[in-house]
Amino acid sequence: MKLKRHNALEHVIRGISSTLERSLFAEIISSQPGLLQSLDARVKVVAKLALLIAVNLSHSLVVIGAVYIVVLVLACSSRIQAVDFIRRVWLFLPFFTGVLIIPALFLTPGPPLISLPFGLIITRTGLITGLFLLLRVSISVSLTLLLILTTPWNTVLSALHILRVPDVFILTLGMTYRYIYLLLHIANDMFLSRQSRVVGRLSGEEQRHIMAAAATTLLSRSLNMSSEVYLAMKSRGFTGRVVTLKPLEMNKRDWVWGGLLLSLSLAAIILGR
Repeated sequence: MKLKRHNALEHVIRGISSTLERSLFAEIISSQPGLLQSLDARVKVVAKLALLIAVNLSHSLVVIGAVYIVVLVLACSSRIQAVDFIRRVWLFLPFFTGVLIIPALFLTPGPPLISLPFGLIITRTGLITGLFLLLRVSISVSLTLLLILTTPWNTVLSALHILRVPDVFILTLGMTYRYIYLLLHIANDMFLSRQSRVVGRLSGEEQRHIMAAAATTLLSRSLNMSSEVYLAMKSRGFTGRVVTLKPLEMNKRDWVWGGLLLSLSLAAIILGR
């Protein structure tokens, strides 16, 4: 018995639903009691940047691997399942980094290491270069994912003030994050209503027509929504400045963990050189 192929509408609906489920999953984790959830957001932002700098300045695979293990320990201490965390990072990582790593294996000059058919030779220098790139990208993605999963998005935006990020940039990020899910809900309702009125299988031309019409409607509604939201903000006294309802406060535990993570970053830089 042959399996029926899903049409474009079903793929779109499934993609939107999975995106909403992942966002809900992140909100649930950020509210759980854990190591990183209990720390000040400014500590996590600065520590993430310090670890990123340390990993990119380090010239030792052992040191970079040790930093990755530390990241996994922090994830487990924050009530994040290690298997799910690793899968989220490494599921799509080979598709993006492989474009750069695979040519580097063969084109980087160095002593030959592995001989393949058709005269292809993997050099030792190319393999080491690929490992450096793969580990650095995986740690960068892991740190970003760890920050997002353990910190509410509004708190992350509030913590960006310590890095002197302009208010316009913070407001743009906040508005984008807040209303992109509303647009996803609207798009999901549109495709579900369309699918409930479709009988039989649509042709490729009909599916493209429906997708184009839905994209046009969604763009029109997003433009109207942005105008209405801006007028509502102006009527409530919006002046372009970011106002934080819950000010961030550092305690002794935040200072201790911040010092430990910064010390770890400094040690990685020293040992990696």
